[in-house]
Amino acid sequence: MEDAIEAKPRPCWIAGHPEQGATELLVRHPYDGTEVASVAVPGPDQVERAVQAAADVAVKFRSSPAHLRAGALMHVSEQLAARREELAEVITAENGKPLKWADGEVNRAISTFRFAAEEARRFTGELQRLDTDPAAEGRLALVRRVSRGPVLGIAPFNFPLNLVAHKVAPAIAVGSPIIVKPAPRTPLSALILGELLAETDLPEGAFSVLPVGNEETVALVKDERLPVVSFTGSGPVGWSIMDSAPRKHVVLELGGNAAAVVAADWSSETDLEFAAKRIALFANYQAGQSCIAVQRVIVDSSIADEFVPRLVASVRDLITGDPHDPDVEVGPLVDTAAAERVESWVGEAVAGGAELLAGGHRAGATVEPTVLANVPADSKVWAEEVFGPVLAVSVVDGPDAALAAVNDSAYGLQAGLFTHDLQLAFRAASELEVGGLIVGDVPSYRADQMPYGGVKGSGFGREGLKSAMADFTEERVMVLTNVKF
Repeated sequence: MEDAIEAKPRPCWIAGHPEQGATELLVRHPYDGTEVASVAVPGPDQVERAVQAAADVAVKFRSSPAHLRAGALMHVSEQLAARREELAEVITAENGKPLKWADGEVNRAISTFRFAAEEARRFTGELQRLDTDPAAEGRLALVRRVSRGPVLGIAPFNFPLNLVAHKVAPAIAVGSPIIVKPAPRTPLSALILGELLAETDLPEGAFSVLPVGNEETVALVKDERLPVVSFTGSGPVGWSIMDSAPRKHVVLELGGNAAAVVAADWSSETDLEFAAKRIALFANYQAGQSCIAVQRVIVDSSIADEFVPRLVASVRDLITGDPHDPDVEVGPLVDTAAAERVESWVGEAVAGGAELLAGGHRAGATVEPTVLANVPADSKVWAEEVFGPVLAVSVVDGPDAALAAVNDSAYGLQAGLFTHDLQLAFRAASELEVGGLIVGDVPSYRADQMPYGGVKGSGFGREGLKSAMADFTEERVMVLTNVKF
């Protein structure tokens, strides 16, 4: 990465072409603040050209053959695989996540584009016979899903490759031009995707990558030429997007404070050890900077004395340090300001009566994996999204109290339930106000092809290739008459 500092800034992508920008953005490594690369930031005229190109190509791209779009997506998947090691290094350098998790993110992005290529080939619509009523004899409806138009994809810093992929891949699959606005701290992965897309036969204007600041994004959100906005990030920003573009189709993934319930029947030594290790790891694996990282742990009182010490020990066993070390499991937060905020939230909880069982210390951008017990229900580390390596443990009596505790949240993205009781699992799936329930594991599990999204303060709309493709399109119906069946 050091060579990139001495070279020209990495170009942005305007309507499929690399260009230098009006200004530059310097990317620094979150772990030690070293300079990683400089990036070209497009000026207003370049942004205008990108948006107009997307609008100009929308009808052509919507009508493009499926094999063109599927081939482009498959090319990206294959090239990501060919450049796996390089991309993992880039993710670690710009984001600070340990190399082992960065490598996993690249693997997921490879799958995301492959899934999109597959879905692009079978995104065909359906036939409905209408002669179920006498008045409609001889009539047949062809129902298709058609691109709503250009998409503005606003991506966060925590998964700088795969969450960009979840905006780009479904848009390309349905023939929607896509303008990517990566997070200012982590633009490098998105720019590499621009390189790979430029190697395909996609028409000019089908994609642009604009590493502009958050302030410049406001005009893009309001631009009527971009009828779809897909945003992943914080709640206040997401809801402000909705308020500023009330007539647009807006998809929001706004995070959460995911709960893991450990039920009374999850009581064997093997069960308890498994749950403790999984919860410890997936509360901290991205330094807690994942929308579905475990934040709240709800344990049945009958097993709490056995489980909580195991959880604390598992958290203390995690390896922290330089994210380039292949053994390191917990790296820094994205910057020092984020770490200072997490440290202050922990201090607030302790001052309010919470018991500090592990961690709690900060060094620069790194926060020690932390476990708190007896946390006041109104403290930030329980009620809000901490987005840091912090676990808050609550002990409850029975499943009624456990499910109520999960639902006592402004968020509803995913939850985990450690139980062998099938009846409890189905009851939880019915009663919990979440977009997804993971039974027998942490809420942090996500398969990239499955529907993914939340309810309440966690937003609405769904990612997952087929689901996102539906979000980016609308139904259109053609009725044929005098059809002989």
